[in-house]
Amino acid sequence: MTTLLDRLPKEVTDRLPGKLGERGDKSVVSVVRLHGVITPSVGPLARSVINMTAVEPVLKRAFEADKVAAVALMINSPGGAPTQSALISDRIRGLAEEHGIPVLAFCEDVAASGGYWLACAADEIYAHPTSLVGSIGVVSQSFGLSGLLERVGVERRLYTAGNNKSRLDPFLPEKPEDVAWLSDMQDQLHDLFKEWVSSRRGDRLTAKDPSKELFTGEVWTGAAASKLGLVDGLGTAREILARRFPDAEPALVEGRKPLLARLGMGAGVSSRLSSDGLVNELLQALETRAAWSRFGL
Repeated sequence: MTTLLDRLPKEVTDRLPGKLGERGDKSVVSVVRLHGVITPSVGPLARSVINMTAVEPVLKRAFEADKVAAVALMINSPGGAPTQSALISDRIRGLAEEHGIPVLAFCEDVAASGGYWLACAADEIYAHPTSLVGSIGVVSQSFGLSGLLERVGVERRLYTAGNNKSRLDPFLPEKPEDVAWLSDMQDQLHDLFKEWVSSRRGDRLTAKDPSKELFTGEVWTGAAASKLGLVDGLGTAREILARRFPDAEPALVEGRKPLLARLGMGAGVSSRLSSDGLVNELLQALETRAAWSRFGL
C-alpha cells in the first residue's frame, strides 16, 4: 500500500526525523548536564544535585547512542562529596575507553573543587573567560552548638562504645585531637585530588610547582585558568563543538523523571509528611546554598 510518506520527494524525506530511537545520517555529540552540588543525598528541596545513582544511566545512554562522535559534559558545580566525584569520574573514563569516544568538558558558571574533579575526567576542558575554575583543595564545615541545649532546657543523652565514636560532635566542646584527626583526613583526600589532576592534565599544567601554585584551593577565572593549563581553551560549547565536530548534531541526554515528577506532583512527597524529613531537607538546602555562596553565586 502506498502512503503519503512514500509520495514525498526524497529531498523532503531526507530531512524528516527518524523513528523513535533511530538517528539520521548525521553523527551526534551527546550532551550531558552535570549541574548542582555533588552529594549522595537527594530531596525535594535540593533537586539540582549530582550523584552516581542519578548520573550513571545518563552517561551510559550518552556513550551508547547511535553514531556518537563525542560526549560533551556541561559542568556547573561548586563541588561536594569527594567519593561521588571520584566514582562519577571513574565511570566516565571507563565508558570513554570502552567505546573509544572522546570526552570534552565545558565549565559554565563554576567548575570548582569536585566540579573540577569531574572536568578532569574529560580529554579536553574548555571554559568561558568569566567561569570560575579550580579550588583544588578540601573543605569541611559544621556548627559548634555546645551549651545550646542547656540554655533551652534540653538534656541530650549520648552513649557510645569506642573512644572515638563521638568525635567532632557539634553538641560537645571541640577537642584538639579531633581537629588533628580531621586535618589528617583532609590531607589524605587532598593528596588524592592532586594526584588525579596531575594524572589527567600532565604537562599541560604550566606551573613549575603545582603544589604551591595550583593545589592551594585557589579559584581562577577561565581566562586565568587557561594560562595555568587547568583548561585547554576558552569559548562556548556551541562554538567549540561546531568547530570540532562540524558534521555532528548536539543531542541532550537527560535522566528519566519518576512518574510522580512527570505528573507534576514532585519528588519526595513522603519525606514532607514528617517533621524529621522536612528538617533534613531544609538543612540540605542550606548546605547547598552555602556551597554556591562560596563562589558568590
